[in-house]
Amino acid sequence: MGKSEEFDIAVIGAGPGGYVAAIKAAQSNKSVALIEKDDLGGTCLNCGCIPTKTLIANAEVLQKIKKADEFGIHVEKMSFDYAKMKERKDSVVSGIRNSLEGLLKSNKIKIFKGHAKFTGPKELKVEGEDATNIRAGTIIIATGSTTLDIKAFPADHDKILNSTSILEMTNLPKTLAIIGGGYIGCEFASLYAEMGVKVTILEAMDSIVAMQGKAISDFLTASFKKQGIEIKTNVMVTGIDKKADGVTVKLKDGSTVECDKALVSIGRRIVSDSMDIEKAGITVSEKGTIDVNEKLQTGVPGIYAIGDVTGKAMLAHVASHQGIVAAVNATGGEAYMHYNAVPAVIFTHPEIATVGLTLEEAKKKGLNAKSGKFPFQALGKSQATIETDGFAEIVTDPKTGEIFGAQVIGHSASAIIGEMALAIQNELTVECVYDTIHAHPTIAEAWLEAALIANDTPIHFPPKIKKG
Repeated sequence: MGKSEEFDIAVIGAGPGGYVAAIKAAQSNKSVALIEKDDLGGTCLNCGCIPTKTLIANAEVLQKIKKADEFGIHVEKMSFDYAKMKERKDSVVSGIRNSLEGLLKSNKIKIFKGHAKFTGPKELKVEGEDATNIRAGTIIIATGSTTLDIKAFPADHDKILNSTSILEMTNLPKTLAIIGGGYIGCEFASLYAEMGVKVTILEAMDSIVAMQGKAISDFLTASFKKQGIEIKTNVMVTGIDKKADGVTVKLKDGSTVECDKALVSIGRRIVSDSMDIEKAGITVSEKGTIDVNEKLQTGVPGIYAIGDVTGKAMLAHVASHQGIVAAVNATGGEAYMHYNAVPAVIFTHPEIATVGLTLEEAKKKGLNAKSGKFPFQALGKSQATIETDGFAEIVTDPKTGEIFGAQVIGHSASAIIGEMALAIQNELTVECVYDTIHAHPTIAEAWLEAALIANDTPIHFPPKIKKG
């Protein structure tokens, strides 16, 4: 039988959803078990958000040094060591992971290293290092997602890479083909192009980052082309042949792309198929998602699901918020999930951040929508820092002032999107934005100016020429 332990709450998966849920539950003086088969922190910490943004931070320093002459600063014989950049990335990840373990233990959460399988709706069997039978009054599933392998050209992690194995490179290729022009592919394209790699993006749709709307997609496309990134849209990859000196990417139209390495970044796969979930009475969709209500409850009493496995919004910060909502409900409180104000960030150069609806999405829903767009070129702070590429856009109802969404592309986009997420979440109007005093000179002033343009009362932008 093995040893057995009993807890108030058991959480399967220690990613940004699972560990947050565990902490929130522990704050209600509940006994909590946290089960993780790999490293604490999940994809986000170990092979996603944190390692990629650490490498991107290196690229940002490099990009700034390249522009040093424009600031009157002379730099001679500039060079960089990618292997050391990779070492720094590993150090950052391990440091945060160690801190996370200490945080969990300080909350009296018991960590089990192993693979959890259901043996009933309230029973789990942990296989592996900390083999244990666990009984819990409530179970929260936070098993996340993993890289998606394509049968026609599976990753060998040498010449054909995925978003995890590419992070382990210590030497840069001269040429790189990226299959997939979504946010993951574009982040890597931006990173490696800055470091001198000749990048080609191969995208099956008619535009890159299509989910972010036409204005953002068009702007990033133009920016990437200026950076020397080649973009091929409406192309279908049918296979990848490995050679001694690289790979040949084969396209459906019969053409090929020759390069040193290929990165496959065309989505992720939900992880729900290896924990005998049917023994708990839960069914999953064909894509592996678990259906939940706005309280994150599954169809089985006492079992919750959060994060990527719910298929709602595959973002770390959404998983964390779901973790809080699930834990509140699991400990006797009442909380609900809302997805109308979820910010999303793409750490390309320039950065992209969005929240709510694009103008196209709002109109498609039949909403009375217009937008106010303000270019970074007209911002004093952007001129001072030589970061003038980009714009901020607010999508509103011209009659009521309701804010449907906002998009920004440019320097510090990730830092300023929070204002619009707060506005939409709390149902503030566009008037609330332009009636708020914004500090000068800052990038956040772009929201003030975009709000004024949406109201047809621009201050630092020429007025529309009235016809007739």
